[in-house]
Amino acid sequence: MRILAKLLIASAVAFALLQFVRPTIPTGIATAELQAPPEIKRIITQDCYSCHSDERRLLWFDQVAPAYWLVRHDILTAREHLNFSTLGAKPPAAQKGALYESVNMVQLGAMPLPDFVALHPDARMTPNDLTALKAYLAPWSTPLPATQQIAGPSAPVSLAAVTPEFNGVPFDPSFESWKLISTTDRGDNNTFRFILGNDVAVQAARSGNISPWPDGARFAKIAWQQQQGLDGLIHPSNFVQVELMIKDAQSYRSTDGWGWGRWLGLDLHPYGMDAHFVNECTGCHLPVRGNDFVYTLPISTAQLSGQEIVNNNAANLPASLPYQPLGWNVISMLVDRSNRTTSILFGNDAAQSAVHVRVPAGNAVQPPVYQDGAVVALVTWAQRDDPHWFGARIPDRPLSVEFVEVAASTQNSHYHIFTGPQLHESQLADSSASQRVNWILSLSPARLP
Repeated sequence: MRILAKLLIASAVAFALLQFVRPTIPTGIATAELQAPPEIKRIITQDCYSCHSDERRLLWFDQVAPAYWLVRHDILTAREHLNFSTLGAKPPAAQKGALYESVNMVQLGAMPLPDFVALHPDARMTPNDLTALKAYLAPWSTPLPATQQIAGPSAPVSLAAVTPEFNGVPFDPSFESWKLISTTDRGDNNTFRFILGNDVAVQAARSGNISPWPDGARFAKIAWQQQQGLDGLIHPSNFVQVELMIKDAQSYRSTDGWGWGRWLGLDLHPYGMDAHFVNECTGCHLPVRGNDFVYTLPISTAQLSGQEIVNNNAANLPASLPYQPLGWNVISMLVDRSNRTTSILFGNDAAQSAVHVRVPAGNAVQPPVYQDGAVVALVTWAQRDDPHWFGARIPDRPLSVEFVEVAASTQNSHYHIFTGPQLHESQLADSSASQRVNWILSLSPARLP
C-alpha cells in the first residue's frame, strides 16, 4: 500500500508539474475577417472559429495538459491552413475558394477533426448550415467573366528547361502526350480540367489497380479558364496551370507517397514561395486518403467493390463502335450549360499530328488542318455532380459519339453519329451531317504553354 501511495503521490506531482509546461496559443483581434452575408458569417463563426481564427475558445478540459498540447497543435495547424480572422485581406475569389474547400472538407468528413468533434460536439456543422453555405456559393450561377489575354513569353517555353518545384519535384515535359483519366467542369472557379495519366496510370485505371496506385503512376491536372463561344457552348480559354502528382511510396513517404508540383501560366513558373507549399496539397487531399489521396474518379470499365472509386458510367462505350476514342489523345472540351453535358474532342495519331497548341502569347490557337486519314471523335456525356468536390461536375452516361473520318477533300469526309441508350448508329440528312463535320473540324484545340 505504501508503494501504491507513493506512486499516486508521484503521479499527482508529475501531473501538477505538467500544467506549468504551457506554450502559448497566440490570440488577437480579427484584422480582416471573411467578407460574407451575416448568416454565412454566423455559421463560420459558430462552427469554425474554435480552430480557424485568432480567437481563443478553449473549454475547461482543453486547458489541462497534456490535452492542452494536442489542442494547441490542432489550432496552430488549422490557422496555418485557413484563418478566418485574416482571410478577408485576400481577393474575393480567394475568399470564396477557401469556402468551397471548407465545404468539401466538411461534406467528406475531414473537418472538423473526428477526435475534436468527439469532445466538442457543438463544432459539428449541421446539415442546414452546410446547405446554406452551398446555396451561398451557388456554383455556375454567375455569368462567365470576360476573357482577357494573359501575359506570357513571346515564344513557347522549352518544356525541358522548366524549373523544378520548390520541393524538388521535377517538371515532366511528356505530360502533353498522356491519355485522359477524367475531366471536370469547375463551377466554383469557372475552369475546365483535364486529368491525364501516363501509361502506368492509364493501365492501372483500366485494370482497377488503384488501391493504392502503383509506383510510377503520374497524373497531370491541366486547367483552363472558360469562355462562352459564339455557338452558345463553353470552350477552354486561357491556360491556367498544370499540376503533377507522381507516385513513389518510398521517395515521397513524407507526403503521403506522392510527389506534388504545380506550375503556373504560360511561362510555367513554380507555385508557392518555398517547399512548404506542399502542405496545401496534402491538406487538401486528406479527405480522400481512402482513395490513395486521389480525388479523380477514373473513367474505367474496371469493376471494383465500394462506391465512387471509378466512373463506370462514363466508360460505357460499346465495343461495336468503329473506333474506341477513350484510347486516343484529347484535343479540346466543350460544355453545354443549358443541357448539362460535357463533350470531349479526341483524335487519332493522324489527327494529333495536325494539332498545334503551343503558340506565342497573344496569338490565337488555330483550328487544325487535318489531313487524309485523320479521325476525330466528339464524345458527349450527361453531367453529374462530382461526389468528391462540391462545385464540380464530371461525365456520367454517354449520350452520343460522333466520328469524322477526314478525306483529302473535306466535302468527302465521312460522318457517323451514334446516339440513344445503346449508342446505335443514326442517320442525319446530308446537309445536317455536313454542318456537323464543318463545325467539329473548326474546333480549336485547348492551348498549352
